[in-house]
Amino acid sequence: MASLRALAPSLTRITIAGAVGAALHIGQGNKNLVDAKAVEFSRAVLNQTEVDGEVISCEGPKDNAPAFLNREKVGTGKGPKVEFVIDPVDGTTATAKGRKDAISALACAPAGCLQVLPDDGYYFKVATDCRSMGKISLDMSVEDIVSTVADAKGLPLENFTVIMLERERHLNILKSLRKLGVRILLLPDGDIAAAVVACIPDSGVDLLLGAGAGPEATIAATAVKCLGGTMLVNVWRDKKDDAGRLDRLIDVGVDVDKTYNENELAKGNELVFAASGVTKGELLGGVRFTSVGANVRSFCVRLPSGTIEKSETTLRFKEHPVYRTVDLNGRPLCSQNRF
Repeated sequence: MASLRALAPSLTRITIAGAVGAALHIGQGNKNLVDAKAVEFSRAVLNQTEVDGEVISCEGPKDNAPAFLNREKVGTGKGPKVEFVIDPVDGTTATAKGRKDAISALACAPAGCLQVLPDDGYYFKVATDCRSMGKISLDMSVEDIVSTVADAKGLPLENFTVIMLERERHLNILKSLRKLGVRILLLPDGDIAAAVVACIPDSGVDLLLGAGAGPEATIAATAVKCLGGTMLVNVWRDKKDDAGRLDRLIDVGVDVDKTYNENELAKGNELVFAASGVTKGELLGGVRFTSVGANVRSFCVRLPSGTIEKSETTLRFKEHPVYRTVDLNGRPLCSQNRF
């Protein structure tokens, strides 16, 4: 039976499919169409993959957007028993508006290894490389976290870069960062890629800060762990939360006072993270359609080896079992599904 290590290229093909599906509708202003085609294409490839798989979480259901079903069975059923957390498009709004930093991403592990925080409100996330492991906590102020990470990296604050989502909920954090004098990269959408680049040496990004959704935290934690970095996550209390949110989280087993780390969200030593670029961003370039298909850039990292694979895939749509329903101009045909 194939190991996850051997399956890594097949798992990357799933995110390639999601990226192509989403990219067909860049800038058209239709988020549901972006999600729908990304899910449709990634599901088609996933169901050709030699795994006995289950999607334990997928971004989308809380917004009534197209998504994988909860606990959807995937794969051929003939390979290793694994579970997936999938975000077919992390950055749906960015894709629909033709903006940067959208990717298709997944985490894969043996069954029972991935812990997913419910897609109910937001979670505060910090991610950086191995030099700050054990030195930071979410009990520290933003200023102390930044200063500690900068010291661990041997960087003056003026040469230190923080990446975060541009959101109203982050205004106080943004004010604190600007007082410190650090460089700040504000993303329109998608904090998975932001967590990854914060853990890659010499990426030019030193720290991810900010609140985002739960499934993305597990996908990002898988990547961070494979890269040898550190990630801390806890429940974000927002003034816009409804009164019953914390009770709902407690009812499904979330410790609302706990800080989760990368080892708790992604357990074990057999993990794969894969991502493909939809639009150009800090981690990956975007899909480029050609006269015969598309070029897609991808990133894959896995344990136990810690191997990082960066790839560029050239697709020819005409005879491909998934993409042959797309014409040579990159527009979806409306005739028939051939998946």
